[in-house]
Amino acid sequence: MRIYGLKTCDTCRKAAKALDGAEVIDIRHMPMAPELRARAFETFGAALLNTRSTTWRGLSEAERARPPLELLEAHPALMKRPLIDDDTALHLGWGKDVQAALLG
Repeated sequence: MRIYGLKTCDTCRKAAKALDGAEVIDIRHMPMAPELRARAFETFGAALLNTRSTTWRGLSEAERARPPLELLEAHPALMKRPLIDDDTALHLGWGKDVQAALLG
């Protein structure tokens, strides 16, 4: 199981602690493969972008208008976190639904 996010993100830390043995991948230091980014966007659509983040608020209108996959490649911190790959499905965030799916 892999958790894609930021090592400094509290939500990613909570997920990593609960999912003992999961590999945490900091997307600022090790960018996601384009195939995984495309699969995640296909699965979650616009929900993959965190439009409430400080990174988003710092973007110009022209940058915000760029295609989402280009934005995520240029600004990895724009991704809603964590993105969890359990080898069968992708999960986004650490809400009750994701916790129930992964922890039983």
